[in-house]
Amino acid sequence: MPTLEHLRARFLATSTISMPIAGCLVWSAIGIASLYLPAPWLAWLAVYSLPIIMPLAFLIEKLRGRNPFVKEENPISTLFFQSIIGIGLLFPLVINAAQAAQEPLLMVLGVAILSGLIWIQYGWGANDPVGLQHAIGRAIGCYLAYWFTPSPYKATAICAVVACAYLYTLKAMRKPAAPAP
Repeated sequence: MPTLEHLRARFLATSTISMPIAGCLVWSAIGIASLYLPAPWLAWLAVYSLPIIMPLAFLIEKLRGRNPFVKEENPISTLFFQSIIGIGLLFPLVINAAQAAQEPLLMVLGVAILSGLIWIQYGWGANDPVGLQHAIGRAIGCYLAYWFTPSPYKATAICAVVACAYLYTLKAMRKPAAPAP
């Protein structure tokens, strides 16, 4: 039976910088779109753009010469991917709250914060404090952007916070090492 330390080393070894790169690209694109789209359209763009991050990360991996489809049995990886499903189950709550409040930008805020929660699982799995730092910093920054940015630029500010969180993570995250034996 592998130890937790061994499983974490394997999880980190199979981790990649492609996810934060893809996330930064997608959230930057949403931020640019926020300057041109009406709030209701932008809200749905944020919701429907998130599923693009994973395939974009796989494409980035392929362009880097890595095979993103290598399967490895690791309970930490399984927990990580199941956590994505758990977070996704909360999206209808955000959508309903935004519709009830008649405030479409609550969808952008909610999606930005909820999708950042996966970094908590990543950080635990990789034994890397950047995961928790990313999730907390991103949430606080998004709330502040929503509360204190003038109305026409709230969504742009939220997207900028998310993109900056990804840039921080790219710089600070432990880089994958050679796979543990």
